[in-house]
Amino acid sequence: MSEFENENMNELENTAETASETVEEITETVSEAAEEAAEEIVEEAPVRKAAVHMTASAAALNAEGEIDIRRRKPREVKQIKQSKISYERKKGLYGYGFVALWIVGVLYMFIVPMCQSLWYAMCKTELVNDAARQAELGMSGPGIYTTWNDFENIRWAFTVNPDYPKNLAASLGETAYTVPLVLVFSLFVALLLNDKFKGRTLARAIFFLPVLIATGPVLGVINGDMLSQGISDASQFSALFKTDFVQDFLQFMGLNNISQQLADTVSEVTSSILNLIWDSGIQILIFISALQTIPVSAKEAASMEGATGWEFFWKITFPTISPMIFANLIYTTIDAFVKSDNPVMQQVMTYIKQWEYDHASAMAWVYFAIVGVILAIISAIVSRFIFYQVD
Repeated sequence: MSEFENENMNELENTAETASETVEEITETVSEAAEEAAEEIVEEAPVRKAAVHMTASAAALNAEGEIDIRRRKPREVKQIKQSKISYERKKGLYGYGFVALWIVGVLYMFIVPMCQSLWYAMCKTELVNDAARQAELGMSGPGIYTTWNDFENIRWAFTVNPDYPKNLAASLGETAYTVPLVLVFSLFVALLLNDKFKGRTLARAIFFLPVLIATGPVLGVINGDMLSQGISDASQFSALFKTDFVQDFLQFMGLNNISQQLADTVSEVTSSILNLIWDSGIQILIFISALQTIPVSAKEAASMEGATGWEFFWKITFPTISPMIFANLIYTTIDAFVKSDNPVMQQVMTYIKQWEYDHASAMAWVYFAIVGVILAIISAIVSRFIFYQVD
């Protein structure tokens, strides 16, 4: 073999030895890595087992805790279904339920006659009892026949009848001075009766007694205005209540120079004291109930602050009872307009007894309209000064 070939053979042998050594080293490295991995797996196995056990225990504890929390959690209270009707609305419905019978009575016994009287006021009425006249008018029986005549009845009341305007003016004038007197007197008496003293209940009963008695007929007997059927001595009975001795008393006291007009005024005022007491029963009762709503703490606080009785009345009492003053004002005004001795009411009743329903209805409706306007004006003016407590 040549030297060149020998050199190639030596190089090949060296390369083969180097490759075999490299393979052996790789094999040893792989085997060592496998052994180390196996050892690590063997060492980590208990730890993983413990971790898995701990995870399961924690899950169990968590589940027990949730169960315990559910057991301790209070039961949900079922919400009551709220009514669609508010409480205030229910109270209103209850109120209508209580007055339902009264409403039916008013509709049947008041509204229907009221509308009928309005129709009579705009018509000419004729009471038909004759059979021939009934046949002529096409009526099936006796009754009132009406013929439309626009506003002739109202014109008749103001232009033909001379008494109606005078009675209307007298009624308005009497009401103008009667209402303030009744209000002031009833408030004064209520303030007295509201205090504690012996016999207070008896005093209250005495002042309220006229309300329990038939006011119209009894007062008519006292005033000597009822001269019919067994009451021929009404004027003698009423003489017990006359106070015409005022002028004589003033002269006895040496007041001889007093004018006749002033004497007549004083005499008229003193003569109307009985009527004043008679007309103040309900107003006194309303004022007493209003005065009792004033808390005792307000009186004690005012006295501690050094307020006088006069200051307490105008700063505490008067504003507190102002709604009741307004109510008594309206009530007293209406009562004065519809009293049995009112000249307009007497004239209307006279025409009703004469079967002149057309004229009586016209005068009554005009009177009703005037009273309504007066009440509206009073309400518009006085309501601005009323103090309403807000809870």
